[in-house]
Amino acid sequence: MPRPALPLRLSALDENDLQTISATLQDAVAQLGDFEFSRSARTFTLALNRFRWEGGGRNERVRTGLQIAQVTGARSQNLRQGADDAVVNLLSVGFESSDAPSGVVVLVFSGGGELRLSVECLEAVMIDISAPWPASSRPEHEAE
Repeated sequence: MPRPALPLRLSALDENDLQTISATLQDAVAQLGDFEFSRSARTFTLALNRFRWEGGGRNERVRTGLQIAQVTGARSQNLRQGADDAVVNLLSVGFESSDAPSGVVVLVFSGGGELRLSVECLEAVMIDISAPWPASSRPEHEAE
């Protein structure tokens, strides 16, 4: 009998850490209604269903939260404002440094969607918040 999956918890304080979170979240899906920017708390929080790449060949997804801290502004491109039920597929999470330690966290979605979060410094946390469940398929990518 396989052991139950332990919740994954990752944090990022630099670009290398964020690359690990990005790889872990590749092909996560979310509804735009599960994105929240709190100006007063200066956080941007997303709830996503991520594919468990670390699942040992099993096709599983798990509910995961990603929170970016120290956010001073948020801009989006090709993401429908007010379309809370719209589903997006996350491709990557990156960081563009400007006046160190500040910069922009960039979330890229399939279909040309992009979310740009201006931050005073890079501070992100990703936490699994549910038990895994069977996924109908494994995400596939075309070879380049």
